[in-house]
Amino acid sequence: MSDAQLYEDTFTITTLLDQTYDRVARVMGTSADSTTSITLDVNSELYPVQTGENVNMLIATTLNLDGSSEDRAKTGWRPPKAGEQTLADLWDYVCYGKVYRHEETGEGVNIKVYVSFGGLLLCLDGPYKKLSPLRQDYVYLLLKK
Repeated sequence: MSDAQLYEDTFTITTLLDQTYDRVARVMGTSADSTTSITLDVNSELYPVQTGENVNMLIATTLNLDGSSEDRAKTGWRPPKAGEQTLADLWDYVCYGKVYRHEETGEGVNIKVYVSFGGLLLCLDGPYKKLSPLRQDYVYLLLKK
């Protein structure tokens, strides 16, 4: 995993709550090794998921395939140029957001990481060693089945 790719895992969806908001589902699941749990709000119209499905997740600092950093302050967001490929082309669902809170649990053995993607929230709860790279300000969330 390159430095730009902070965390990657596969989760099995165990619970799906979709009654609260239109077009938003709260998805809960556990990682393949059962050490990490996820709670994630997704746009269910753009990325429908079902209980029992496996979803691959990647959290990265950039969408550049070579891992080079993006200077958003200078360039802002722009659509890709013709023929330009990014990491987003390889995934089904992509969000950009801010890591806003870390919370140690279990005497420092586990950590909870909270990320906001414009109101859609992510909470990862798992071993400190696996989730400690997520101490970044802004990240991309990429999902695929």
